[in-house]
Amino acid sequence: MQTTTAAADAAVRPPPPASTAAAPTEEDVFLTLTVAGQACAVPVLAVRDVLGAHAITRIPLAPGEVAGSLNLRGRIVTALDLRLRLGLPPRDAKAPPAMSVVVEQTNELYALLVDQVGEVVPMPASGFTANPPTLDPMWREVSRGVHRQEGHLVIALDVGRVLAIG
Repeated sequence: MQTTTAAADAAVRPPPPASTAAAPTEEDVFLTLTVAGQACAVPVLAVRDVLGAHAITRIPLAPGEVAGSLNLRGRIVTALDLRLRLGLPPRDAKAPPAMSVVVEQTNELYALLVDQVGEVVPMPASGFTANPPTLDPMWREVSRGVHRQEGHLVIALDVGRVLAIG
């Protein structure tokens, strides 16, 4: 016959559930950017730097979307042309030079080459919707979802999936 004490019973019981009343809503904060006229965003916590035009050295035999590498304060950073990664036409030679959004993934730095960098904005989780079925499959592969922001749609990019080339 096994006897238990009140203290032993209390140690086995799970704690009471937390109150569900009026929990604050979480907002993700994103850096907005433009690629070929399309508004996109990346999580601001993944962004390490934003750079203007930078000298990029081509890497022989690299996949087409890899524009090359650049030197950022002594670190070699792989530059990825977001236009080519997303299946868009290359930047016009007469267009202003690309800007680099430097992101960190698994302790490595990568520069996403974009047309314009916007601002840091909160995007409430409640404002996200799933990728629409009409979204190009290449975009759907790298998108976390779509967010309505001031009358237009912003595609939230998943940095890990954008960097998964091949």
